[in-house]
Amino acid sequence: MSTIATALERSAGRIEAKQPLLIVAVGSSSTAGTGASGPDKTYPSQLQAGLRQRFPSEDLTVLNRGKGGEDAGEELARLDRDVVAAHPDLVIWQLGTNAVLRRDDLAADEGMMERGVEILRRDGIDVVLMDMQYAPRVLNRPAYPDMQQLIANTAEHADVGLYRRFDIMRYWQANDRFPNGMIAADGLHMTDASYACLGANLADALAANWEAVAKSRPRPPAAPAAVAGLAPR
Repeated sequence: MSTIATALERSAGRIEAKQPLLIVAVGSSSTAGTGASGPDKTYPSQLQAGLRQRFPSEDLTVLNRGKGGEDAGEELARLDRDVVAAHPDLVIWQLGTNAVLRRDDLAADEGMMERGVEILRRDGIDVVLMDMQYAPRVLNRPAYPDMQQLIANTAEHADVGLYRRFDIMRYWQANDRFPNGMIAADGLHMTDASYACLGANLADALAANWEAVAKSRPRPPAAPAAVAGLAPR
């Protein structure tokens, strides 16, 4: 299971207090669900199903705000309208793939990511950055290692969560997790099976993060034990 190291305080608090939790998934085609056989097979839908299974008594919703073909600049332009306006507790921002498919010079991408995270954090929203998919068309681009590092650095500097999709998919590939294929015939997009595993793995990572946050919170001191033979006053 991939882990998310940075504490997601707001969303963890909502779970602990049994309050409704709204997650918005924003990104490009692999968030929108290109390659999936239907809307219920996308990773945000699978994530919602996985979280509801793990927290059956909680009011959990995952909104899909993915748009195919976009990269960080286009997503940055619509964050306020499509994401912040929904008043989410947690945003999962999937990014990087289209940038490396389009260009080798990533000089402008760092600033766009930083501004996007700043917009989300301004409203106290928990943020998780999701990096690229491990796919042939991505691996054929010379800038993909730089983008992977850039996303990790942005998460670290902004103290937000990082979900290493690239690494977990590489692990799946190395261990023959998908004998019928993890990537569609286009060499880029995921399949129903890999979207389902992504949603389940991310649900596990979020649940583990929230549990760790809850355990780290200070607990009120226990009431003093009654002294034998003395009635409480």
